[in-house]
Amino acid sequence: MFKSILLPVDLNEESSWRRALPAALEQSRAQGASLHIVTVVPTFGLAMVSQFFPESYEERILEHTDKELHAFVRAHVPTDMEAQTIVTSGNVYEEILRVATEMSCDLIVMASHRPKLRDYLLGPNAARVVRHATCSVLVVRGD
Repeated sequence: MFKSILLPVDLNEESSWRRALPAALEQSRAQGASLHIVTVVPTFGLAMVSQFFPESYEERILEHTDKELHAFVRAHVPTDMEAQTIVTSGNVYEEILRVATEMSCDLIVMASHRPKLRDYLLGPNAARVVRHATCSVLVVRGD
């Protein structure tokens, strides 16, 4: 049924993958699907803010994050499974949707948390992905 699965993770938030990773691994094994693990480095958004950082700041942070994502996969994905790693930057939910489309994913597995008041006003990433995804989304309730 599923051929390509995307798992978004926040390397700084264990709750973003603790329950979602096992679900993605299980689906990948059961379906014989390829697994893609993405992490998104948020941008500051304002050009005037970025002028206070060194020129190569974004390149260095993406390289560092790529190394951390590879370490994450080595530590948490069984050695008999393959997982493609993807590091991108931008708006979190927009990048998840873009990567899912680019990789022709037919399932996104991601964690969600209990909404706080600010989430009702701004909308959590999981809710936005569910609303705008063109493929199935499995939301695993986190903490």
